Amino acid sequence: MKRIIHLLVLTLFLVGGTVVQYGCGSDEPVVEEPVDTDGDGLTDAEEAELGTDSNSADSDGDGLTDADEINVHETDPLNADTDGDGLNDGDEVNSYNTDPNNTDSDGDGLTDGDEINNYETDPNNTDSDGDGLSDYDEVMTHDTNPNNADSDGDGFTDSQEIDMGTNATDGSDPVYLDEDTFSTINFDFDRSTIRSDASDALMSNVETLKEAPAFRVRVDAYTDHIGGDQYNLRLSLRRANAVVDYYTSNGISEDRIESRGLGKAPVECSESEMDANTPGCERNRRAESHPISTLKYQKGM
Repeated sequence: MKRIIHLLVLTLFLVGGTVVQYGCGSDEPVVEEPVDTDGDGLTDAEEAELGTDSNSADSDGDGLTDADEINVHETDPLNADTDGDGLNDGDEVNSYNTDPNNTDSDGDGLTDGDEINNYETDPNNTDSDGDGLSDYDEVMTHDTNPNNADSDGDGFTDSQEIDMGTNATDGSDPVYLDEDTFSTINFDFDRSTIRSDASDALMSNVETLKEAPAFRVRVDAYTDHIGGDQYNLRLSLRRANAVVDYYTSNGISEDRIESRGLGKAPVECSESEMDANTPGCERNRRAESHPISTLKYQKGM
């Protein structure tokens, strides 16, 4: 055996990507950094075990490094869309804040991919438009717009219409009568007889009521300021009853009508508004018809 004065022994061991080197004249190993060729946070040895590409920080090209997929998100570094919902893992984590391991992050029945790509709804909110119906029910059951609380624009939310049994995609259902829908009629001085022009107006009111079964009507009748209070109160009642009789004789059920005789009208007319042929003001000798909704919800509320 030869005597070696200067002996240099260099032994390399690759264990788990770690290089162990024994230097000259020492039995103590010098541990070097593990080999991570692509700098993704996983050693080459770990990548070999996982089957990922040690030369690519993002083996599946989804926008997340292999190390983040393994250590942070618990996603598959070899599958760009771990949960198969139609969104890649990087977009779920970085753009949409959805769960890359759950196809339906908000649990509404629609996949995250469908919510983003098809319906443009919020994959983190079961009810994107806040109308009381889940996105799934709007899309799959009611055919309403999950991004519009009032799909048909009729003043009732989609959930209100579903609750009332009306059509949430038809703006004419339910038929809704605004306060100024009905015509007001006028009377001759000291009379409660329905004039011919008033009859035409009341018939229009009748047809409107027939088309709006969810509405009732209240008749409010007044007089002008000529005469005593008690006399005018009785006269206003006769005028209200005349309108009620007209409605019932033309097919409106009595249980849909209420009436009030309110005596003298609360607003007096100016001189220019006074009737030239009779005392008092014709505008105050009137009967108003007010729609009363029996719908469960009020429009716009």
